[in-house]
Amino acid sequence: MSETVTVEPGREPAQMSVRGAAVWAMGGQYLSFGIQFITSVIISRFFLTPPEVGLFSIGLSAAMIVSMLQDFGLSRYIYALPSVGPEQLARCSTVALLFSFLIAAVIAASAWPMAHFYHQPRLQPIMLIIAGSYLFMPLGVVPMALLARAMAFRSVFAVIVGAALAQGAVGLILAALGFSTMALAWGTLAAGVARGVIAQCIRPALPWPLRLTGTRPIVSAGSRLTTLNAAAALGTRTPDMIVGKLLGLLAVGFYSRAVSLSDQFRTLMSGAIGSVFFPAFARIRDRGEPLGPAYLRVVAGYTAVIWPGMAGLSLAAAPIVHLLYGPRWMGVAPLLTLISLTELFLVSLPLNAEMPILLGKLNRLIAYNSFDTVISIGLLMIGCHWGVTGAAASRIVYGVCWVAIYARFLYVLIGFDMHGLLRIYAKSGIVTLAALAPLSLIYLFWIGPTQISLTMLIPAVGAGVGLWLAAMVLIRHPALDDIIGILAHLPGAQVLTPLFNAVRRSPC
Repeated sequence: MSETVTVEPGREPAQMSVRGAAVWAMGGQYLSFGIQFITSVIISRFFLTPPEVGLFSIGLSAAMIVSMLQDFGLSRYIYALPSVGPEQLARCSTVALLFSFLIAAVIAASAWPMAHFYHQPRLQPIMLIIAGSYLFMPLGVVPMALLARAMAFRSVFAVIVGAALAQGAVGLILAALGFSTMALAWGTLAAGVARGVIAQCIRPALPWPLRLTGTRPIVSAGSRLTTLNAAAALGTRTPDMIVGKLLGLLAVGFYSRAVSLSDQFRTLMSGAIGSVFFPAFARIRDRGEPLGPAYLRVVAGYTAVIWPGMAGLSLAAAPIVHLLYGPRWMGVAPLLTLISLTELFLVSLPLNAEMPILLGKLNRLIAYNSFDTVISIGLLMIGCHWGVTGAAASRIVYGVCWVAIYARFLYVLIGFDMHGLLRIYAKSGIVTLAALAPLSLIYLFWIGPTQISLTMLIPAVGAGVGLWLAAMVLIRHPALDDIIGILAHLPGAQVLTPLFNAVRRSPC
């Protein structure tokens, strides 16, 4: 996937390759992850207790279920337009504005019932502040979609990082001043404001004047995508609410921190790539070329990188939690071990939503996703009977079910080579084991996970990365060329060009 696409004149340099776009998208994810991660560690270690974090997680999860309406399919609708003129821009901005007010109103209206349901009066002001953040949503939705459509990921980088800086700074300062859980809520509002303002400065698309005529196609397309998002939101956002209700604030504090760490780490490696591949696959489709070979390259890239990363996070969960968050958060470690392993299943078939949408199979995707959500919630509620550890363990069972649900659907839809897929899984499994070997041997023959120091953990991880890379070269993993291609786009990577070429020519 090294094709070149033309971006809008005056916005970015004339051309940007998919690999180059991936570098900028990943850079934005890495930097914003680093900002959010560092601030969450400082806030959790020094200022907030697990029950306080758990209370905020319940409020945020409830708001995020409603926020399924926030994009209303506008991004994908804008991607699909052959061109975006002033009329289409005004209509999309109008739809974004109307739905942002709807979301804010629904979240605000649910604040008191949620506080009453959980017997937590402090939940009401938290949700009201979160509701306020969605009033700024229309300032960012359309500009971000236009930037992604033009593959202008340098600008997307600025928006993402700016929002993360605003959220981290506000949250950290207010937590230090004793605002408790409210610090996290105000940080969420600051992120919404910053995202909208920065996006408008880079790519102005104000939702004014309103243009209601001609919005029916947008609403029609968005309604089906919203149904899909509703099922996805229920599956991903209700766990904190369920754990909080059934097991209490301490349990949800541990559970939400484990899920957050796992999600952040996975997003660090993969979250931005989907936004690059979706328009790239659209171009392949439009040329009438088969999608199967390109899809297998994506699978190879995801599993070669994310499998070792998530398995490593699972193996190092105890020392990571102890070193970062301190003794009072050690209840997160066993949950993080289980939840991280779940990601191995969930990335084995990437773009499971994007590809059906791209190929016009949205109704079937909604049916599969709804069934997937029912399974997820049902298994979680069953797992809660064995406490918070049982809740986390249910995620692994859910991961197995998830693969069973989507495997044949995507195979028939995309037409990839099943034997080729299995070969990729086998090679990714080998490089994953190679990456885990150093830390596993330390645990087995030297020191346990709760006693290992940072000075021992870092060299073990570094050795694991070295063995992973060696294994990638030795078995000629199909993702090797694409990974080298992305690395070659990094600033200053030109000096490593002879090394990259030597690796490519290696006969191993």
